[in-house]
Amino acid sequence: MPFYERDGARIRYAVQGEGDPLLLIAPGGMRSHLEAWERLPFDLVGALAAEHRVVTMDQRNAGESTAPIRGTDGWDTYTADQLGLMEHLGCARFGVVGMCIGGAYIANLFRHAPERIARAAMLQPIGLEDNRDTFYALFDGWADELREAHPEASEADWAAFRAHMFGGDFLFAASREDVAAIEAPLLVLRGDDVYHPASISREVAELAPRGELLERWKEPEHHEAAQAALLRFLAPER
Repeated sequence: MPFYERDGARIRYAVQGEGDPLLLIAPGGMRSHLEAWERLPFDLVGALAAEHRVVTMDQRNAGESTAPIRGTDGWDTYTADQLGLMEHLGCARFGVVGMCIGGAYIANLFRHAPERIARAAMLQPIGLEDNRDTFYALFDGWADELREAHPEASEADWAAFRAHMFGGDFLFAASREDVAAIEAPLLVLRGDDVYHPASISREVAELAPRGELLERWKEPEHHEAAQAALLRFLAPER
């Protein structure tokens, strides 16, 4: 697979299909990598690639992507990677699908480049609901795996990085006011666990002016309808 290089980072990505571009940001927390889409109960990447140019990627220091660790790292660092990759691929305007941590990445893309995002779908977005320690533990487990390979990062750097990622409120990367300012169509598939609180999904859909909520999609009897709803929502603009 090809790699995109930016500011010391080497980002692995893949492109499938042709048509209107879509960036897919995988689940997995700090380990968000493109193969994680294979864990979905349906082949979303393959279905979307029938009508779209689908871009998937390993986030920095996940999967096969690498990058230095700095105390200044945070949501904006990842957003710069994502926007840079799409610019590298010649995609000035594109749709986005993000699952789990991908929901927060989407919110930050809207904060920094709303004119570039045509529409977006968040599948069980993460969010703050008496669970900050859970996300700190998620970050620490990932960091422990990487420390030996990153002698450039001090303990203060790791601590600052963690605070930048999960020290905020609501979606961590974005406030309620930020979500209320999203003008593009936004579809939210409800979460239902400690990482993806149902209340966060519902509030995001309520706050976004053009937000829609799909409550049931994880159960086998809802898989076909959920995939169809996603494909309709993300259909190329005619």
